[in-house]
Amino acid sequence: MDLFEQSAQNRGNTPLAERMRPRALAEVVGQQHLLGDGKLLRRLIENDQLASVIFWGPPGTGKTTLAQVIANSTESRFVFFSAVLGSIKEVREILAEAREQRAYQGRKTLLFVDEIHRFNKAQQDAFLPAVEKGEITLIGATTENPSFEVNSALLSRSRVFVLETLSAADLLILLQRALSDPRGLGGQNLEMPADAAEFLAEQADGDARIALGALEVAASAAPEGHIDLAIAQEALQKKALLYDKGAEEHYNVISAFIKSLRGSDPDAALYWLARMLEAGEDPLFIVRRMVIFASEDVGNADPRALQIALAVQQAVHFVGLPEARINLAQGVTYLATAPKSNASYVGINQAQAEVRKSGALPVPKHIRNAPTKLMKEQGYGKGYKYAHEFTGGVADQTHLPDQLAGRRFYQPTERGYEKTIRERLAYLEELKKDAPKGKQEE
Repeated sequence: MDLFEQSAQNRGNTPLAERMRPRALAEVVGQQHLLGDGKLLRRLIENDQLASVIFWGPPGTGKTTLAQVIANSTESRFVFFSAVLGSIKEVREILAEAREQRAYQGRKTLLFVDEIHRFNKAQQDAFLPAVEKGEITLIGATTENPSFEVNSALLSRSRVFVLETLSAADLLILLQRALSDPRGLGGQNLEMPADAAEFLAEQADGDARIALGALEVAASAAPEGHIDLAIAQEALQKKALLYDKGAEEHYNVISAFIKSLRGSDPDAALYWLARMLEAGEDPLFIVRRMVIFASEDVGNADPRALQIALAVQQAVHFVGLPEARINLAQGVTYLATAPKSNASYVGINQAQAEVRKSGALPVPKHIRNAPTKLMKEQGYGKGYKYAHEFTGGVADQTHLPDQLAGRRFYQPTERGYEKTIRERLAYLEELKKDAPKGKQEE
């Protein structure tokens, strides 16, 4: 009996998803990009040649299932460890036993670490020496991006396999199998019409555990063993959206939101806004990004965008959810449909790059203040032209350090109000041509 298998006596208390967990490659559904004929992972498992790996994928996609399959097919000693429940002390004990097994029996240890991201990177260091010495083959499972959550040294010694969300067709196979298999609900004379099965498969968001869990609930509530669509809907209820405010999906969704605004797509922007709100995102986080976007991506093409974003921020504070969703929606649709310019954003980036490159260049003396006699004797303020005394309020003088004279950081576009700004700058350049001749306003 392997580490995953439940005894017949306890099977009645074991969740359906656990009872139906595949025990061999032939039973695994989905992940054909990894487990199809001739694929690398399939060959490694079949030949018992698996090196240290990280399985990365959403919940319910088969990470632990693959560990079970490997456990059932390997000749190595297999150890299951949960980073949620276990401790570093237990890890050290497992590694010490692995060293003994290898030294005295020549037997390698396959260590499966579920939720490996629950250990911080310093804790993950504990696995590194054993991996480097070949005392263990590490199989880590994580729902979080390994680039962010797995120790870089450990990651460099492992191959990452990305598991994809199961399709509705995959889940339909699992549901039908659970209805007929003796390990599942077989023998209970249950029937489920196609519309009910398809509903569960489509609404489980690619998570086999959710689909099978809902089926188990529906089966227990079905009168005379008939699971119709209404029962399936009641059993599934409303699943919390895949969205961890501290993890990758949080950044994926906010990225999609910003890119929809930038792409002038109000429908997509509203959708991603709704995704965040339904998942319980802090509305102030959303509106902060909107305020940044108003200057970074709309800028002076529509100066009102920043005002509206700040007004939405005030409304969110004043009104609160759920009504503030309307204020957010108004702001989102305005930003999405506003003319776009990142000229201010590009300008400050270029100016900062120049400062980092050239350092603290001296301020030209003619635009320095001269509050003391000594400063005046040093030439501070000498030759300064007071703009208000010149035609159009413009004097032809440089305000940049001498080494940067004529440098342009702000390049307004032809879009929205920036077209007016561009024309204004051209007009000012014409005025400056006459300013040195002393054409002062009477």
